[in-house]
Amino acid sequence: MDESTRRDGADSLPFDVFSRQCPSRGTLEHVTGRWGSLTLTALHDSGSRFNELRRRVDGVSEKMLSQTLHALERDGLVHREAQPTNPPRVDYELTPLGREVADRLRGLIQLVEGRMPEVLDARNRYDEAHES
Repeated sequence: MDESTRRDGADSLPFDVFSRQCPSRGTLEHVTGRWGSLTLTALHDSGSRFNELRRRVDGVSEKMLSQTLHALERDGLVHREAQPTNPPRVDYELTPLGREVADRLRGLIQLVEGRMPEVLDARNRYDEAHES
């Protein structure tokens, strides 16, 4: 049985992200969206509290970060632990699956960051060629 096949039922169904009905598509959107990928990567080195994470992921609104964390938690990528203190303390950390996804995202981010001079040159060439 290959990795794209469900292992939780007798009638194993293959997953296909290209199919609009496949649940993997929603998870891919959560992981590869701007806030999902940045949130997962920010949590890679250590867990964080909500406001620490919000400061780390520059530009994300409180509402968007909250929605992102809920989606990633639902997908099993992030673990949320609420401490019974006053005021309440909530910590977020990656699950083993979340860590694996974040590792791959970090590789992509490092590639993009390392190749930005080429990207910027390409943008300049494009803009010069398409000036009206």
